[in-house]
Amino acid sequence: MKEMIKIENICVVGAGNMGHQIALCAAINGFKVKCCDIHEEILQKAKEFADTYLSERVDKGKLSREVAEGARSSISFTTDLKEAAGDADLVVEAVLEKLDLKRRVFSQLDEICPPHTILATNSSYIVSSKIADATKRPGKVCNMHFFNPALVMKLVEVVKGPHTAEETVESTMEAAKKMGKIPVLLQKEIYGFLVNRILTAIRSEALCLYDLGVASFEDIDKAVVHGLGHPMGPFQLLDLTGIDLSYSVHMERYRESGDPAHKPSPVIVEKFVKGEWGRKTGKGFYDYPQNS
Repeated sequence: MKEMIKIENICVVGAGNMGHQIALCAAINGFKVKCCDIHEEILQKAKEFADTYLSERVDKGKLSREVAEGARSSISFTTDLKEAAGDADLVVEAVLEKLDLKRRVFSQLDEICPPHTILATNSSYIVSSKIADATKRPGKVCNMHFFNPALVMKLVEVVKGPHTAEETVESTMEAAKKMGKIPVLLQKEIYGFLVNRILTAIRSEALCLYDLGVASFEDIDKAVVHGLGHPMGPFQLLDLTGIDLSYSVHMERYRESGDPAHKPSPVIVEKFVKGEWGRKTGKGFYDYPQNS
């Protein structure tokens, strides 16, 4: 095996909820980070989040002022992908869960980044073997899947595709550890990885029970929380992660497989069409008036 890649500079592509939290987490843990998005307004929200989060952590005694100031000086935001990724050792892509979009981004990154750069996708379902051939460096492509909210959740799933070099896996695992995460390694690709395969089984059954009229979504959530000991129920979790994301993931798999069983639940389709996507829109299964 070749030597591990020394990772000091990280680029995060996509400054949405996952992207800006991954970027800030890396900055807090000593990496130089550039966060990139094509939308200036999303970048502005990411900057405001960074300032607010770091200030609040200092006020609560959870972070020293020195660490907070160091993190803020170590993270920058830009719409220029060349500026963001030109000196990166590791790129974490966190754009929408659309395969054609990810392939375009990876193709661009392959042209921009130095030869040693690892290109990782944060996708929770799309395996990197569907993206790797959009680059001339398939051995340096893998999945590095963070969980929402990325600043809080410790787990990172690193998935080794058939194309992925061992040093890529080792370097990515080490970077995750330095970010304060607990990485787990999947030795081969499988749809949904570890956590989402287990979670999808629970969520699918919860949606089925709701669609059949067996119980209200509130009572199903209560059953899972108080009967299984989960921190939140499946409908609360859908609101947190985004009903639009659930819809997109299921539709992507249905388009790929053609199996009607992979279509999203009727209630997910209904809420997607209505724009009731969860916390981000102020309404999902539950109401969030503070966001309306």
